[in-house]
Amino acid sequence: MILRRVLAASVIGGALVLNTAQAQTILPDPVTGEEVKMGTQAGLDAWIAEFRPRALAAGIPAATFDAALRGVEFNPKVVERDRNQNEFTKTIWDYLDTAVSDDRVALGRQAIDRHRALLDRIAADYGVEKEVVAAVWGLESAYGTYRGDLPVLGSLATLAYDGRRAAFFEAELIAALRIIAGGHVDRFAGSWAGASGHTQFMPSSWEKFAVDFDGDGKRNLWGEDPSDALASTANYLRHWGWTTGQPWGIEVRLPEGFDYDQTTERVVKPVADWQAMGVRTVFGADLPDHGPGSILLPGGHRGAAFLIWPNFQVIERYNTADAYVIAIGSLSDRLKDGPPIQSGWPRDLRALTLDERRELQDRLTQAGFDAGGVDGRMGPKTVAAVKAFQKARGLIPDGYPSLEVLNLLR
Repeated sequence: MILRRVLAASVIGGALVLNTAQAQTILPDPVTGEEVKMGTQAGLDAWIAEFRPRALAAGIPAATFDAALRGVEFNPKVVERDRNQNEFTKTIWDYLDTAVSDDRVALGRQAIDRHRALLDRIAADYGVEKEVVAAVWGLESAYGTYRGDLPVLGSLATLAYDGRRAAFFEAELIAALRIIAGGHVDRFAGSWAGASGHTQFMPSSWEKFAVDFDGDGKRNLWGEDPSDALASTANYLRHWGWTTGQPWGIEVRLPEGFDYDQTTERVVKPVADWQAMGVRTVFGADLPDHGPGSILLPGGHRGAAFLIWPNFQVIERYNTADAYVIAIGSLSDRLKDGPPIQSGWPRDLRALTLDERRELQDRLTQAGFDAGGVDGRMGPKTVAAVKAFQKARGLIPDGYPSLEVLNLLR
């Protein structure tokens, strides 16, 4: 899904008068943890009426607005998903077990065989390998077999009215209305966050990057023909700097005594430097040189290690979660008949809950290690704080936010 994961403080309801006779759901705010009331259908209806002049001022024809948003329903499940996003609640190995399963690999090879001519043309035109495009397709919609079943306008209106990221979702709703006004689609379904089509574009990404690859005059990402969607994905990746022939990364083996302070995207070294430090491919071979890269340990020092290159950051433009990027990369490798990830994972560990992640950040900060706030997101500052704490305790500073680290802080 082309959607940056940005957490912000919750603002619920605004000045709207809600019908309190309707049932309301109590959910925790993702940042503060405080309980907040979720909105109602009456509140959404009032918000749509208040939103209408802004949409018309943005160029949406009145007839399009009225027809498209007539009967739009408030969806509490969409709000719940937004407040409890699970991208960071699974361990990477649990995520990869599903994302790069043998079935997904086999179906991907079949999809490439069916659409080989199309994918070869896209690769030639945009410089993005067909296996990478197919991997995005496979992860986002199971190669077009499941493109989402929620009304996009309903999801976006619900999230814009809910208010946690009101400006973002209101802009996406206006972009969706422009798609309809332009005659590209009448109504469309997608994910809870409003992404839709074969490769799950947000409406604003459709406006910027969608292409009419089949030449029918429409940039149609939603029909049975995936041509426009797959070409649009390649166009998106090319725009953000995809380098043809450069791997996203490779699995590597770290030597005994390796300096784990070096394992972060913030440390970028020439391949020759990593080679001199004893880093080799997971099979023991010399490292291929695709320019300066970084070492990443998404599962800590007991899991797989990867040497990553700038194409890793390009895939992050689609979804910022490391697990997602590694899934796309690993799936694309498998679709090229490459090997699966060879190293084991620390499967005895579990992912921290949201409350535990907040507690970890709070306790790190209290102990003098700046975690960058208490929001439950294990971003670069939190990882750096975990590393510093581990180093101070004489542990391997891999930055992995485990229950062991939390217990040591308690």
